[in-house]
Amino acid sequence: MKTLLNIIWLVLSGFWLFLGYVLAGVLLCVTIIGIPFGIAAFRIAGYALWPFGRTTVERRDAGAPSCVGNVLWLVLAGWWLALAHITTGIALCLTIIGIPFGVANFKLIPVSLLPLGREIVRTDEPFGARVA
Repeated sequence: MKTLLNIIWLVLSGFWLFLGYVLAGVLLCVTIIGIPFGIAAFRIAGYALWPFGRTTVERRDAGAPSCVGNVLWLVLAGWWLALAHITTGIALCLTIIGIPFGVANFKLIPVSLLPLGREIVRTDEPFGARVA
């Protein structure tokens, strides 16, 4: 079921979200200061491309630079992205068929608000990355 939802998501909106986040990542990586934000945008792009069956977890070893970076991201871009995901999520939830896709848009809100210090993992192994 996750694969079918991901394919429909990819065709309807995931590809365009992916392209938008990749373009933002490339533009951010042009400057040295923007590289961490560009990497975060690439991470979100992968999540936006294939969201079903994956989730985000907080990295405990992120530290103070991630906190400062998240504040900058939130002020400059995060709240705009969150508003866009809320708006499209509500619009998608107006139809019964669109509800899973609206929920997927709502899942993108936390990572679009505060992307630094987060990791995207499969839902069946949310703590698998921590074991190693």
